[in-house]
Amino acid sequence: MSAEKPEILSNQLVAQSRLFKVEQLELRFSNGERRTYERMRGGSSGAVMVVPMIDAEHMLLVREYAAGTHSYELGFPKGLIDPGEVAADAANRELQEEIGYGARTLQPLQQVALAPSYFSSKMDIFLAQDLYPSRLQGDEPEPLEVVKWPIADIDGLLAQSDFSESRSITALFLARKRLKLDR
Repeated sequence: MSAEKPEILSNQLVAQSRLFKVEQLELRFSNGERRTYERMRGGSSGAVMVVPMIDAEHMLLVREYAAGTHSYELGFPKGLIDPGEVAADAANRELQEEIGYGARTLQPLQQVALAPSYFSSKMDIFLAQDLYPSRLQGDEPEPLEVVKWPIADIDGLLAQSDFSESRSITALFLARKRLKLDR
């Protein structure tokens, strides 16, 4: 389907906080219908998530505080791409900040969107291999718990109540596919 995108008649900032900006779009669709949409305005260069393989059978995850659910969540290292930084460099920086390893090999897996009807941001997911010890100072308010997990135990990981972020689940399946573990 190659539908014509709606015409943006106006775009107005309607709410803003330290972290978020909400904009209102007045749209006219190709059939003449007009609608008002709201979306979160993207303010960064994007984000990255990394599936780090410490060896051929084990990956590393982090457990960190998630303000949205007011809980500790188990997931893969992630973070924003800094201005002027490319996604692969951001991925390697986040690894060093969050788990204390750099990667000699970073393979892009896929770029994903989170709720594209409401958010314009994208996340690049990488598979990291050939890790080496290297630590950079991160911006986390407390040390992150690093968890080593066998990639073959997908059912056990999915059964963890604190492994619930959709992007981490997506990253897990993309990494297993790239590693040819899903047959």
